Amino acid sequence: MAETPAIRVSNLRVMRGENLVLPDLSVEVASGRVTGLLGPSGCGKTTLMRSIVGVQIVAGGTVEVLGEPAGSPALRRRVGYVTQAPSVYGDLTVGENLAYFSRVVGVDSARARETAALVGLEKMEGRIVGSLSGGQRARVSLASALLNEPDLLVLDEPTVGLDPLLRADLWQTFHSLADAGASLLVSSHVMDEARECDDLLLIREGRLLRQTTPGELQVETGEQDLGRAFLQIIRDAPSQAGQGAGS
Repeated sequence: MAETPAIRVSNLRVMRGENLVLPDLSVEVASGRVTGLLGPSGCGKTTLMRSIVGVQIVAGGTVEVLGEPAGSPALRRRVGYVTQAPSVYGDLTVGENLAYFSRVVGVDSARARETAALVGLEKMEGRIVGSLSGGQRARVSLASALLNEPDLLVLDEPTVGLDPLLRADLWQTFHSLADAGASLLVSSHVMDEARECDDLLLIREGRLLRQTTPGELQVETGEQDLGRAFLQIIRDAPSQAGQGAGS
């Protein structure tokens, strides 16, 4: 773990109505690494990510991001967040979306073109976003988040609906960003993607089961298949049914 983590979560509690989604979660995420946040749908991954970027009402605990309280104005240009639902304008073209967000974050048109190429959109800049597939719209959202080269990228299921070749290209891009000094937190419910990560956070029912690496998880469980390895961790963990369920 790096001496100064990119993210420090301490005793985080989040309620959704009467439901306790994150009961008392503490974790640190290393700087300059690709950290995978993995767990089944509804285990609290999105709620944790929303807490980290400062858009989630919390019931208790603290979240520190890049040395600042989550949601601080100082973090607005240092943190990129890609939600599961594409957060771009459907009635504009890809190029118009990137031009607009470029002006918002203060970068030039050359950076917009470079970012489009990073996510494989360089030939789609004239396409209306609303006419694109779900996976293509997700790539426009990702490109928008990358425009100002944030220090921290929080990506909620960024590869859902993408073909295997593009997924591989994106993971390569994620590691290139980390090599350049960025920190990435990437959620997925697909355990195949665990092997693409430097570090893993395995959660279930709002609780952190393991903070580990793909290799350490294989050694601990004796399973080479990371999906089966995670299932073994789940089977060995006591259930907290009814306490930590949520998105």
